[in-house]
Amino acid sequence: MWSQLQSVIAAFFGVQSNAKREHDFKHHNPKVLIAIAIVLFIAFILGVFGLVQLVLPAR
Repeated sequence: MWSQLQSVIAAFFGVQSNAKREHDFKHHNPKVLIAIAIVLFIAFILGVFGLVQLVLPAR
């Protein structure tokens, strides 16, 4: 699971090597990688939204 999480985070930042990407597609379940990516994406969006709400004054 940790390896899959690292792969998704590296892919988000665009720093994953081609060899690591090929290894991931051969040894990991794509459904798990997609699920991790969706969860991290939602967490990112909620984090940005929360930060904006914190910085901007309430009306």
